[in-house]
Amino acid sequence: MTDTPKVYIARAGRNGEDEDRALDQNLAIIGFHDVPSLEAAKDYEAIAKLVNDALPDVKPRALTNFSRQLSAFALTMGPGDFVVLPRKLTSQIAIGQVTGPYAYTKIGGELRHTRAVDWARPDVPRTTFAQDLLHSFGAFMTVCNVSRNDAARRVAAVFAGKPDPGPSTKKKGTPEPEPDPSTDEPDLAQSAHDQIVARIQTRFAGHALARLVDAVLRADGWETKLSPAGPDGGVDVLGGRGPLGLDAPRLCVQVKSQQSPADVEVYRGLQGTMLTFKADQGLLVCWGGFKKSVLTEARQSHFVVRLWDSRDLVQALYRNYESLPAEIQAELPLKRVWMLVPEESTD
Repeated sequence: MTDTPKVYIARAGRNGEDEDRALDQNLAIIGFHDVPSLEAAKDYEAIAKLVNDALPDVKPRALTNFSRQLSAFALTMGPGDFVVLPRKLTSQIAIGQVTGPYAYTKIGGELRHTRAVDWARPDVPRTTFAQDLLHSFGAFMTVCNVSRNDAARRVAAVFAGKPDPGPSTKKKGTPEPEPDPSTDEPDLAQSAHDQIVARIQTRFAGHALARLVDAVLRADGWETKLSPAGPDGGVDVLGGRGPLGLDAPRLCVQVKSQQSPADVEVYRGLQGTMLTFKADQGLLVCWGGFKKSVLTEARQSHFVVRLWDSRDLVQALYRNYESLPAEIQAELPLKRVWMLVPEESTD
């Protein structure tokens, strides 16, 4: 293992299509489908030749970019280094450690570029990390090293189950690190989303999060009853349709403001509460997301129960923002902005 583990981002598809497979098989799986095996390449120049030969119509600058990413993935990454996978399908970040060399492996009938990774922390909420590291994790590149802002020490702390300690105080005369390629092309939409999430986490902690969920549901046409702060008997919001909220479907909502992923007992608790209140539908909101066991079990009740993590709640907020009460808009002032989306560096 390396003496000082480095931190690398390794994405699993533009839309997260390889995420579940990577986590289930303890692999990092990246794109570059048109580039052949790198197993025989011993240095950057050999990888650059393979990339140039495989992608003759790509511009030279992009070829250099691709070559550097593949070189980092196949040659520079070492056992013990941390791998960060910002997940597209959930509001979570998977963190693992490299356990083996580069391999060109058949995955789902197709040969893919892979590294063996022990994904010991597959469901870390994005809210665990401070904004500076989330900014670095928001690069468009598939593979890159993250070195600024004490990334290695902080990722190691979160990997060990501790909170993000934040960057250490810079000593006078300490040189700036080399430019971090992960910040060259930040995902501005993700960065804006993370800022909104941080604001909600600050302004709507505890029972206030249930108040926000209640406001979003009312803006979406539900007649609701919000439970007061304190013991809620397993339900935070009851909702129904019609002028009095007595018409079907009847909705039972449980809101968890915790920053850790909810386990399956929380999900089963909502199901029990739905039976008690004779609800047709259930909504479980957990700010810190859900463990895999919850996601697996929830598939069986797809048409009865919905799960919202921080991303889902924010998306619902976007859809209904204009109809939210003035006091909510004052606490969470948002403005729609149109911008050109830069091309991603790879699939």
